[in-house]
Amino acid sequence: MTQGRVKKKRYLHEVDLMRVIFIGGVLLNHTTTAFKNNVGSGSGSELLLEATHLALHFTRMGFMFMTGLVLVLNYYNKEPHWFNFWKKRYISVGIPYVGWNAIMMWFATITAGVALNWPNYFKNLFDAIIHGNKYYMYYILVTFQLYLIFPLLVYMFKKLKNHHIAILVGSALIQLLLVIGIKYWLPGVDRSSWWYLFRAYGMNILVYQFYFIAGAFVAIHYDEVDRFIEKNHRVIGWSTLVLALGTVALFFGNLKILKLSMSATESIHQPYIFIYDVFMIAFVFWIGRQYAHAREKGLPQWIDRIIKNMSKVSFGIYLTQTIPITLLYGILSVIKVPSVVMLLLLPFGYAFVLGGAFLISWFCYKVPPFGVLIGRPQWHLSKARKEAKGVKENVKNNESIKQAIRE
Repeated sequence: MTQGRVKKKRYLHEVDLMRVIFIGGVLLNHTTTAFKNNVGSGSGSELLLEATHLALHFTRMGFMFMTGLVLVLNYYNKEPHWFNFWKKRYISVGIPYVGWNAIMMWFATITAGVALNWPNYFKNLFDAIIHGNKYYMYYILVTFQLYLIFPLLVYMFKKLKNHHIAILVGSALIQLLLVIGIKYWLPGVDRSSWWYLFRAYGMNILVYQFYFIAGAFVAIHYDEVDRFIEKNHRVIGWSTLVLALGTVALFFGNLKILKLSMSATESIHQPYIFIYDVFMIAFVFWIGRQYAHAREKGLPQWIDRIIKNMSKVSFGIYLTQTIPITLLYGILSVIKVPSVVMLLLLPFGYAFVLGGAFLISWFCYKVPPFGVLIGRPQWHLSKARKEAKGVKENVKNNESIKQAIRE
């Protein structure tokens, strides 16, 4: 393949919809978990939620893919000022990461009705920050690792410019071997003495390496990949549907035949899920492209506006989701209804979580200085105010000069 149009940066509207789909899937995943924990144990509703849960597990990998895609689109053909890159990225993502860990820990403490013990609070906060194991912050910790090695990723693709397909295929084989090892070998290994990032492998970038590399590959060969997916979209779409339905069979196979625990049964690190994720990401890419085409043909503005606004604050939605999810758990715990009725309430619970996270994020986006908490600081507004003030002063000075000349 020859390199696509990554050399000429363009706005990709499909990326907006892909962000919305993936963040929407993340919140649906966590919402269904809340409902599963509040239906009757052993009920048909619980079994339905458990059996269909694996079909939602493409969202984390989709986010990893999007991160690789967007980073390479933005930086592949820029001059390699990597210290500036690290400074910008670690500050813009690090502030929200530390900030929301602190906010969520405070929120969890007061909602639990426990008095704040500040020494314990800061001790627990530090532990959460260095481990990334609370409030769904694992993605940020993985992203920090990507930022660190991103220059090497770019260097690899530039150095081996005629072997990009080999890089992608090699990465896929490594990924397949990794998930086979995680599912069938790792459970029997004592990992207690391992380094944290290997013991808690879900926080390790190596477990997601294919998705970052796939995102980079698509960014570099965007037009070719687009043509390939468009040509084969029916095969990709039907295969995705079959694989999604197959996750139910995988669930029962893990549980009944392999006798795995529920956590292992619903793990995202499985060979089948890897294949499913690849097809699902490709299909979501195609859906995004259809959205981009529809915009050119006159998509209703209200639909386009919703997608654009949700995309703008998608990172914020990810960061703030714990607040509405925690409130949802509290609400569900006091609702005493049959399991099937609880199941029917799931769409309303999902709307509450998605709407709540969006509103919090939109507030941060619109009201300075809270934009810094969702990676969208409003520093430009302060700059604009200073520039406007400077213009007014210049006008005033010019008027004074003119007045002096007339006198």
